[in-house]
Amino acid sequence: MTEAAILHWAALTHSGSRKLQNDDSLVAFASGPKGAEPLPETGSRALANYDLVFAVSDGMGGSNAGHVASSIILQQMTEIIPETFKAAASGLFPDSLSHLADALRSIHDEINATGNGSADKTGMAATLALAWFTPENLYIANAGDSRIYRSRGGKLEQLSRDHTYAWSQWKRGEISEIQYRSHPRRAALYEVVGGGHDKVNPHFAAITYEVGDCFLVCSDGLVDGLWERHISDALANCCNAPAATAQTLLKRAIDNSGIDDTSLIVIAVAAPPGSENHG
Repeated sequence: MTEAAILHWAALTHSGSRKLQNDDSLVAFASGPKGAEPLPETGSRALANYDLVFAVSDGMGGSNAGHVASSIILQQMTEIIPETFKAAASGLFPDSLSHLADALRSIHDEINATGNGSADKTGMAATLALAWFTPENLYIANAGDSRIYRSRGGKLEQLSRDHTYAWSQWKRGEISEIQYRSHPRRAALYEVVGGGHDKVNPHFAAITYEVGDCFLVCSDGLVDGLWERHISDALANCCNAPAATAQTLLKRAIDNSGIDDTSLIVIAVAAPPGSENHG
């Protein structure tokens, strides 16, 4: 993009009906030379001087371990992602995807170490869906079944990958969406951050974005209550009003399911003031 776009966003989270503790965590922050600046749940910011990062993590494990795992992964991201600015100031320009991969390996080891050090946190783990907007590109990282969608010109695309065999079958066309949603192994994740596994192999990608694009970052609790067409319809009408879109998606998901913790961030890409509306 020739000029720094403006991002409008809205973040919401809701504790599921099964338990009191919300094991989801979400974060929105501006990443710059002085580190991470927390962003409000709803707001707008130009990408001129800062990168903007939005992420959702769904924690798993007994007791309060799930919440601890999801909190660790997002807190660590606020510390690690801004390191790219410090490196650039020193004349080094690390590859953003390599930086994310190194970050997740480090966080994976930390979550495992924390779990091993406490009986009630053994095996704790978390998913991740992270969208890192720079003036040039969007970098994404995901592990597990938290998702990232992009709506462009009314067409919905899932940018992330669910790390389940049932999802792979659906995307290959071997089963329908209806069959996928009722699949007994739908929630059986083979990739998570932590969980006592030796390694983590997240999905990474560099994605282009344009003015008019709308993005959704969410935990699987949102998807439980929504069909793909519901997400597509809501994001197609996002424009510069992500708060209304987020409320619509959350309400429908809770009305239809509401059992699991549900978290989402809706991000709309807008043109800077005075510029023409094109990417």
